[in-house]
Amino acid sequence: MYSKRQIILLARELRKRSTTAERLLWDELRSRRFHGIKFLRQFPIVYEVDRGLYRFYIPDFYSHKLKLDIELDGKIHQLQKEYDEDRDFILNQFGIAVIRFENERTREMEKLKTDLLEFINQLRSSPSFRTK
Repeated sequence: MYSKRQIILLARELRKRSTTAERLLWDELRSRRFHGIKFLRQFPIVYEVDRGLYRFYIPDFYSHKLKLDIELDGKIHQLQKEYDEDRDFILNQFGIAVIRFENERTREMEKLKTDLLEFINQLRSSPSFRTK
C-alpha cells in the first residue's frame, strides 16, 4: 500500500517510461483525437483505503466518462495472467470495463482502433452503461 504522494510519483514515472506501443497508441488517443473521447494516460485508480494508505491500479489509458481501461500487454503479461485477471475483476466490480491488446497490435493501428471502437459501441449499448 502506498500514500497519495507515492502513487502520484509512480504514475509520473510510468508516463516518462512509456513503451513504444504506449507512445504509438497515445498519439491516437490524446487530445480527444479518437472520436472525441477524452483519455488519460497512466491515471491512478484507487480501489481501497486503509489507515491513510491506498491500494490502486494504474491503467495504461483510462476514459472516466466511459469507465474504460485500455491495457497494452507486453511479454511480461504472459507471466502474470492471474494477476491481470484479478486486477480486471476488481476494476469490473467498480464498473470499469477493461480491454487488453498485445503490444504488437499497434503495428496494425487502424485495425486496433476499429476493434476499440467496436468495444466502446458495445459498452455504450449495454444496459448498465451510464454517463455522468
